[in-house]
Amino acid sequence: MTTDSRTPAPQAATGLEPAPGTRRPAGLPAGDPRPDPATWQVLGPVPRGPRAAVAARIARRIFRAAVSRLHVTVHLPGETLGRGGPSMVVRRPDEFFARLGSDGLIGFGEAYMTGAWESEDAGGFLAVLAAQMGELVPEPLQRLRAAYVRRPPRHQQNTQDNTRGNISHHYDLSNAMFELFLDPTLTYSSALFDTRVLPSPTDHRAGGVQVATPPGPQPVDDALLTEAQGRKIERLLDATGVTAGIRVLEIGTGWGELAIRAARRGATVHSVTLSTEQQALAQQRIAAAGLADRVTVELCDYRSVTGTYDAVVSVEMVEAVGWEFWPTYFATIDARLAPGGRAGVQAILMPHDRMLATRRTWTWINKYIFPGGFLPSVEAVDEAVREHTSLRLTGRTSFGSHYAETLRQWDVRFLAHADDVRGLGFDDTFLRMWHLYLEYSRAGFASGYLDVEQMIFTRPEETR
Repeated sequence: MTTDSRTPAPQAATGLEPAPGTRRPAGLPAGDPRPDPATWQVLGPVPRGPRAAVAARIARRIFRAAVSRLHVTVHLPGETLGRGGPSMVVRRPDEFFARLGSDGLIGFGEAYMTGAWESEDAGGFLAVLAAQMGELVPEPLQRLRAAYVRRPPRHQQNTQDNTRGNISHHYDLSNAMFELFLDPTLTYSSALFDTRVLPSPTDHRAGGVQVATPPGPQPVDDALLTEAQGRKIERLLDATGVTAGIRVLEIGTGWGELAIRAARRGATVHSVTLSTEQQALAQQRIAAAGLADRVTVELCDYRSVTGTYDAVVSVEMVEAVGWEFWPTYFATIDARLAPGGRAGVQAILMPHDRMLATRRTWTWINKYIFPGGFLPSVEAVDEAVREHTSLRLTGRTSFGSHYAETLRQWDVRFLAHADDVRGLGFDDTFLRMWHLYLEYSRAGFASGYLDVEQMIFTRPEETR
């Protein structure tokens, strides 16, 4: 987004009513929520011209064919498609198909930002699509993917020169905004609502895997979410052997909760981040907890860390590394880990075949939410570790269903604080963008397309 994207934009009330069964979620603006073109130049105008017209016609045919066989309900002017299920309404079909045809899934997300389509349950609708992600586009057209999709811009590649800007784009938006929808610990990663696990009967990949019991819908309650976030952190600290006297390296500080909990166990913690906003608030929280003598929070790229540590932990940081740098990331963990130490990485994961197909694709999430980000697969992690380190993946716990519930809770909280978000200077287009980001992410986990795991790495020949 442009640097002035927080400026509130006036909204025009047009009297448009939602289609039957499709209401705009509470907290989002009423009327026709078109972005301020001066603020949201990055959106660009609706694609026009002969090429865009052809692309729009193709997109219309593919979209109609796809949704007609799915358990969704799609309202278009004068017709309804789908086999029944979560619904969407296409308010401005010409714009919707023009953006979808010209920019694929980027255009799909942008069309939501501009109000060209609406859904009362975007996460539920998108979960149906996510479950069929590999089959939405006919196979002959999938072969043309390389010629059609956009490539990530070079300035977003996560080199040491670029990474700080990529991190700042997301994490330096506003501490106050994140405080509105996170729990009081400010933990911005999947919670774990229950520690009960079962071995997976079907997943025989590296490390073996235990699957956490799905939590089901939980009350949206500060105490419950705080407890679930603490459970997740304590489990990772247990798995990496963090106790009194242990030296811990944390790659990716967040707002300091893991460092605080590790220090309370008697460990000394060196935490690194590239977010100035997170560093400042994490240091305040650590000092308030009386643990400043045990925790150092440094503004530093993980590649620049020196020294050795008994445990290395990193929660949902590998997704921001970029696939080209996964070998460097894991080699750094290996180099920093003392003999007999353990490393714990909490990672959002995607299927290996989709990872291979999309790793050179610029997505809506990349453009608007996480520049330079990309999700690994279990296979990609195992390959990077085996080929570039002395470590081996020796333990895995999967809890993707818990992330779906975490994201649902975050979105409910975010929309409930919509007026407060506006009060911080963010406009209605930002509200729609962030709501879609949370629901888009929830759909990935709810459908099983995405997963999150705590992955434990050791050197098998060593014992602590």
